[in-house]
Amino acid sequence: MKKIALKDIAANFGVSISTVSKAVNDSHEISKELKEKIQKYAKEHHYRPNHVALSLLKKNTKTIGVIVPNILNYFFTLVFYGIEKTANSRGYSIISCISDESYLKELKTVELLSTGTVEGLILSLSEETQAKGNVEHLQNLIENQIPLVMFDRVSEEVDCDKVVVDDFEAGYKTTKHLLKTGCKRIVIVSAIYNSSVGKLRVDGYKKALKENGVEYDERLIVEVRKNDDLQLLISLLLDNKEIDAIIALDEITAVDTLNILKSKDIEVPKEISIVGFTNGRLSKYVSPALTMVSQHGQYIGEQAANILIDRIEKEGDMPYTTKLVKTSLIERDSTKKILGNSSSY
Repeated sequence: MKKIALKDIAANFGVSISTVSKAVNDSHEISKELKEKIQKYAKEHHYRPNHVALSLLKKNTKTIGVIVPNILNYFFTLVFYGIEKTANSRGYSIISCISDESYLKELKTVELLSTGTVEGLILSLSEETQAKGNVEHLQNLIENQIPLVMFDRVSEEVDCDKVVVDDFEAGYKTTKHLLKTGCKRIVIVSAIYNSSVGKLRVDGYKKALKENGVEYDERLIVEVRKNDDLQLLISLLLDNKEIDAIIALDEITAVDTLNILKSKDIEVPKEISIVGFTNGRLSKYVSPALTMVSQHGQYIGEQAANILIDRIEKEGDMPYTTKLVKTSLIERDSTKKILGNSSSY
């Protein structure tokens, strides 16, 4: 027999999950008539409350969980810094975990943290979770009234608070900037091709090409898998295509690409321009310094932490919110300049 959840009861009566929870827990806030109807329905359908989740609701641990997919990506390091800084200022501690882009690890970590250890979760989906499209483990959190804020890589199937980067616009404006510098054969090198953010950036890239009358060539989208040799991929690309710009969708790939081009005596940006994503320290100190798209990771972390803690501390139903964060182009020496203009952003 399929286990009935709070959301199923709520849907039957046309009320909120919060109302159902109060009714099954015999709260005085619910009218006697509605409470009896909900309790009867729950009993008839063999509803069993999640005692762990209920104990979490009643216990003030002053701790929140954070799950990021990849700590080697400097963007997630910045987000975590913003979360920790804000949480600490509001009297909360952090338990941080890494899913390592694995669905199974993410699933097990969510289950572990939702056993009463933390009062809420901040999470960015692993690439494998997004590829599978299975977010049942997160829907269970919402059904059991465990506060959740998703950031960067999110799912529209989960009703919760979200903080997202305008990745479509970032891909669009970055490509548009390169086109204005005279580049025409622009490559995207992506190690996050299965993620929502990677796909949105490529979509923005396509729009910019179309608007400027440049034909889209799928061969210029280089997908870098976990065990791929980036040097080999870039070498094959250079052998077969006359390219004049590369957009790398993360910082490490951008730095590696720069070093590969330099090893082949290709002048950057005279022959090929390079733009990367995430304005980390590495990009500033390589030569030439890399032009980067800043996603404002620390600010995203601060926003996510404040939204989660507000939801934990405020009683009553709060509407879910989605905050959209714009990116900025940090121009350095790895791209040509636009004549008569400093930036297209």
